[in-house]
Amino acid sequence: MKFSSFILMASLCALSFQNNAQTPELPIGNINLPSGFSISIWANVPDAHAMALGDKGTVFVGSKSAGNVYAITENEGKRQIRIIASKLKMPAGVAFHDGALFVSSVNKILRFENIENQLDQPAQPHIITADYPKETYHGRRFIGFGPDGWLYVPIGSTCNACELNLDQQALITRIRPDGSNYEIVAKGVRNTEGFDWHPVTKELWFTDISREWMGDNLPPDELNHAPKQDLHFGFPYCHGKEVADPKLGAKHDCNKFIPPAAELDPHVAPMGIRFYTGEMFPSEYRNNIFIAEHGSWNRSKKIGYRIERVQLDNASKIAKKEIFAEGWLQENEAWGKPVDVLVMPDGALLISDEMAGVIYRISYDKP
Repeated sequence: MKFSSFILMASLCALSFQNNAQTPELPIGNINLPSGFSISIWANVPDAHAMALGDKGTVFVGSKSAGNVYAITENEGKRQIRIIASKLKMPAGVAFHDGALFVSSVNKILRFENIENQLDQPAQPHIITADYPKETYHGRRFIGFGPDGWLYVPIGSTCNACELNLDQQALITRIRPDGSNYEIVAKGVRNTEGFDWHPVTKELWFTDISREWMGDNLPPDELNHAPKQDLHFGFPYCHGKEVADPKLGAKHDCNKFIPPAAELDPHVAPMGIRFYTGEMFPSEYRNNIFIAEHGSWNRSKKIGYRIERVQLDNASKIAKKEIFAEGWLQENEAWGKPVDVLVMPDGALLISDEMAGVIYRISYDKP
């Protein structure tokens, strides 16, 4: 069946089910949080990936292998979960803009118009572009709208570490909401699956998952800051601030590239990030960065599977970095993999977990 037929089937009738926050049974009591914070299961969403918030409070959720796009609404404390599109190819990324939902599907970006007014019967989406690479290696694309009104779309490398055309791969790009005016924003970005803009400076910050197979302790993963366009962040020649690639690093001095704003632990696989703009958490959390660390897969002693908190000073430099939530990893075995974070209107923080198939809610009550 053709791709357009799958879309049509998904658009004609959305599947809906009531959320049951009692299942699945997960050991969320093992998750450690700072004093005053608590965590609960907010919704059961299989293979939950990136999240986006609609104007009317709808939480949209992408997926990878499930092929579904979900819409979660809440009425008088009861949440309803709808599958508004299905049988898509890795629809991991979702973004909301001017009443429309944008969904990434490897080489395609889809736009669902007027989506919050037709969740039960979404109209057939418009494919605004099909010009992104078709490769599925690093093909799940986190997408998001910047303060400039452009849709930002990454293109990951199609290899672990190799020389490639840096005008075509290892990029962050942007396009207009109609798919036009393709531009390159940043180069030398191996695989970003999360970015956000500082609420005050409006500058871009993003995670980057560094290469594999350099041992347990190299290279560090990255949190990057792009105050302007056309910067080069080092891949495939350099990783972290000064780790030269063992095969390609001799070709370029690492000093010629933009170093990360912060080196993260090696192989934590940082994905979704959000600046905290809510008012529920204590004031010192305002404009902090929360990072979902998906977790290592080829490290002898696993690491990640947690939420990291980064504080910036007034010059947008790293002031403090610490673990905010952890416990998804127990005795070198993981039962959950955080993917994305989302600040809700009430100030609570949502965390998507593809492994456990749930979305958590982290709230704060004064201790």
